[in-house]
Amino acid sequence: MTLSPSAFANETVIKPPRDWVLIGLWISLVVVAAIWIAPFVFIVFTSLKSTAQVTTTSAFAPPVDPQFVNYAKAWARGRFDITFVNSAIIAAIKVPLGLFISAMAAYALAKIPMRFGRLILVLILFGTMIPFQVMLAPIFTLVNGLGLIDTYPGVILPYLAFGIPYQVFILYGFFRGIPHELSEAARIDGASHFVTFRRVFLPVSLPVLAALFILDFVATWNEFAMALVLLQDREMWTLPLGLSAFQGQFSRDYGQLNAAIVMTVLPATIVYLIFQRYFVSGLTSGAVKG
Repeated sequence: MTLSPSAFANETVIKPPRDWVLIGLWISLVVVAAIWIAPFVFIVFTSLKSTAQVTTTSAFAPPVDPQFVNYAKAWARGRFDITFVNSAIIAAIKVPLGLFISAMAAYALAKIPMRFGRLILVLILFGTMIPFQVMLAPIFTLVNGLGLIDTYPGVILPYLAFGIPYQVFILYGFFRGIPHELSEAARIDGASHFVTFRRVFLPVSLPVLAALFILDFVATWNEFAMALVLLQDREMWTLPLGLSAFQGQFSRDYGQLNAAIVMTVLPATIVYLIFQRYFVSGLTSGAVKG
């Protein structure tokens, strides 16, 4: 039996009902994103303007004649070559070392039976409850007594001490959720605890390690208070200290000041974007392996 074209014309097309909750959610997300992006747009636009353009044009108006020279002048006048290298060295040592120590400690507490394991975990977690601002004076006294003021170890060691407890807390909960059959199978095959940790638990924990890497790198890169106390020599300053000094000296040069802000924030943003991609891929691979 064949149907005439009029039969199709008479049929009514049923459209799915609109999900107003989803539409409202998307509108809210767009508004929140615009609120968060607006300051960055302002900073980037201002960094490309001259002082005259900043005072005569709107804050969110694009630069008519981009002044890329602001970046070169700010880099030279603020001596950001020195502070950038110092921050890079500190972050390159502290972040991977802290994650490795935290992962090993969390694995030992979660998967190796020990008599006082819970007590050790409580003592480690107690470190997350102490604000580092309260400990600045004792830390300075201790570091000064060890002769480590104005040195990389003098900053990296306190950073590790305050960063590891939080990372152990996150990784401990993650390792506790991994089935015991994985570690038991490796132990039956004759693998040591370190081999089991390196070949079984580290690949599975890539998502949480990537997330902790992002958070720890950004926190270390932007840390100001402890570096201000422990680094008194200008040659050892980190980027936040150099930016603070630059702001005090050239606060009226809005173009160069915002250019310095962009250069300070840009490395952390790049690292975040790079490892966000690995974070998503790690989630997928972890789900498949699990």
